[in-house]
Amino acid sequence: MDKFIIKGGRRLMGEVTISGAKNAVVAIIPAVILADSPCVLENIPEISDVSISLRILYEMGAKVENLGGGTYRIDATGIKEPVVPYELARHMRASYYFLGTLLGKFGRARVAMPGGCYLGDRPIDQHLKAFSCLGAECSLENGMVDIHADMLTGAQIYFDKITVGGTINAILAAVRAVGMTVIENAAKEPHIVDLANFLNSMGANIMGAGTDVIKIRGVRSLKGTNYAIIPDQIEAGTYMVAAAATRGNVLVKNVIPKHLESITAKLLKIGVNVEEFDESVRISVDGPLVKTSIKTMPHPGFPTDMQPQFSTLLCLAEGTSIVTEDIFNNRFRYVDELRRMGADISVEGRVAVIEGVGRLMGAPVTAPDLRAGAALVIAGLAATGITEIDDIYHIERGYENIEQKLRALGADIERRSVPGTTARKRPVQA
Repeated sequence: MDKFIIKGGRRLMGEVTISGAKNAVVAIIPAVILADSPCVLENIPEISDVSISLRILYEMGAKVENLGGGTYRIDATGIKEPVVPYELARHMRASYYFLGTLLGKFGRARVAMPGGCYLGDRPIDQHLKAFSCLGAECSLENGMVDIHADMLTGAQIYFDKITVGGTINAILAAVRAVGMTVIENAAKEPHIVDLANFLNSMGANIMGAGTDVIKIRGVRSLKGTNYAIIPDQIEAGTYMVAAAATRGNVLVKNVIPKHLESITAKLLKIGVNVEEFDESVRISVDGPLVKTSIKTMPHPGFPTDMQPQFSTLLCLAEGTSIVTEDIFNNRFRYVDELRRMGADISVEGRVAVIEGVGRLMGAPVTAPDLRAGAALVIAGLAATGITEIDDIYHIERGYENIEQKLRALGADIERRSVPGTTARKRPVQA
């Protein structure tokens, strides 16, 4: 099993280029199944969730060709059976997007209940509600979700609560349905807009993505397309926080500043300098960091995927900060790890109270999930002494070449294999 060894205390300096958005690409890769000819996808990050998604397509009968430079040509016309291999699906939460795309293409789908990070209850009841509204019958048996429909028909879909995954799956299933589908109380995240733009470039008719009402007029067929994935707002935010935590000066390149507005606003509030350009932002710190309050919310509110990283930064701020997690009910599992490093955090339900301690100390810690792992990397970079982070496969689900990017900024970080352990197997890219 690999681990990261970080010698902290170095200011991050220089430039870092952000990769394609994980949350967009894990929806867009399954969506190529809807096309009746090959697609070429650009700006694909080299992360394990992408590797699994491509492997799923390959195992199902698609042709997957790596053209280099983060570009892939995918021909999914060879897929005949709408069944996702169980062993691959259970390793990735976003495998449930194959439900919507297979249902939209074949009128049936059979996919294992998804895996990925455990952040508490993340039911797919709203996904199944959307499929049912479109005319599908859904069942769950032996850990497999089975869905079929004689014909998908446009419908009114109202989500009882805002759901990113449910919104994406409803779009995927509705693009080839007969008639008009209206999705109300839809999620508005940038990766939903990116998926809609991708599908529209294939010939879909989707209006309103990025608002809480999305209208989809079904089309009979979709063609292949060339498409570039948007930059990853969460990766960008992570490097912004890392620069602030180490009191560095970093230009974060290949970003869409508007997607970072909620992150930027909080950084400015606690005393971080943020300078925006057309496709980049510069982060620097020349004064003390101060307390603030954060409450995670659906987009355009503060993203839950940035909560652990920002909580780590607040450990280094003056005063008492309050962080409320309003999306997932098990997202504070990293707190015990930060306490090992000297953090003063108390958690009551969905609320964390963070007393600024000024500095953290290196310690052996374990990454409990993807974003918590990134938070521990930030803690290690800012800490005095050496931090060892185990279970880094979580981090590799969403961050491309994180140790190389950090080293280029001046960090002292290395990957080390632990003798006597077996590395967790991850599917290789097809």
